[in-house]
Amino acid sequence: MQKRSFVTVILVLSATLALPQERLDSAIRKDTLLHRDTVIRRHSFFPLPAAAYSQEKGLELGAVILYSFYTDNKNPDPLTRNSTINLIPSFTTKSQYKIDLKTDIWTHANGWHFKGNLRYHDFPIYFFGLGDETRKADESLLNNKRYKAQFEGERRITGNFYAGLSVMYQHDTYDSKDSKGIYPGAQLVDKEGGYVTLLGATAIFDNRDNQNYTTHGMWWRFNLSYAPTGLSKHEMWKFDLQGRQFFAISRKSTIGLNFNFNSVQGSNIPFYLLPELGSDLLMRGYYAGRYRGQNYLAGQAEYRYFLDPKIPINIWFVHMQPKFALAAFGGAGAVFPNSGFTSFKPNYGLGVRWFYDESARLTVRIDYGWGEKRPGEQRQSGLYLSLAEAF
Repeated sequence: MQKRSFVTVILVLSATLALPQERLDSAIRKDTLLHRDTVIRRHSFFPLPAAAYSQEKGLELGAVILYSFYTDNKNPDPLTRNSTINLIPSFTTKSQYKIDLKTDIWTHANGWHFKGNLRYHDFPIYFFGLGDETRKADESLLNNKRYKAQFEGERRITGNFYAGLSVMYQHDTYDSKDSKGIYPGAQLVDKEGGYVTLLGATAIFDNRDNQNYTTHGMWWRFNLSYAPTGLSKHEMWKFDLQGRQFFAISRKSTIGLNFNFNSVQGSNIPFYLLPELGSDLLMRGYYAGRYRGQNYLAGQAEYRYFLDPKIPINIWFVHMQPKFALAAFGGAGAVFPNSGFTSFKPNYGLGVRWFYDESARLTVRIDYGWGEKRPGEQRQSGLYLSLAEAF
């Protein structure tokens, strides 16, 4: 969630609603991060209620719900990663709705990996124009309806190398809520919306010690996708290269590096498919879509310090000894046309994490990020509340 004159409410009750259930015997493993000689595999269910207010949406009520489990209970392998189902429903007092379902599934011994995303939203967004020099004074408030279905599957080929296929379908409609800003007079491809189907191939190298809160190892992913005519309004190619590298510099300290390059190529590219700078994962501090361009290049570094307080908390029937981590991050990113690179924009920020499921290293993440200060504007910034790490 990004801060735009609204208040985010985290209900303390949510801390009592994480209901882990022991399902398997202990798997012996030396865990540097949590200083434990055994790790107990558990299923956990965590709902995080939240509320927000903004002028364009009114009062928004919703929840972030995550269920964590293991797929190989009948024949367990201690190295099998936990799988997750993440549901985010919300609605506003102005009759706007959103539902986002994400799945991340690992099979026995991590032989297969499947990801899925089903999304529908009828939410307003701000549009500032194209390029990396847009002005806040030009913002337009748009109605946006989006239907999205995305699936990806990879199989371990050898060692830590995976290869697989991906498919994504997205349908958008747009219209202006008023005559203000840059949108009414802008010349945009598929200004009122359109649809695209992307068919792709993926290659991944992954030797991380844990995919949720990594302390060492690396993850690299390359995806090449094609949108054919007949299944899409416009023919285009999409390139996506991402990299993550982690270094454990002590028992409690980790440095993570993150790299991302996106590019969309074609003669007619809808404005809503152009890469966007800013999100709760990368370039935190920028409104998603404030800057849009045909190419997007960004990188960030994050320092994480794990806390292990010895203070138990007793709330009614709940007895726990919570563990936390602190984070500091900084990075730079840019959107630019094929004609040439312009300049990087900075971002930096601070955050705190709470491990609500220690066995799988699942966290609640709160970050505050700052971006650039453009002439005549306030410094861009954002507050983010999420389940799981940024990378």
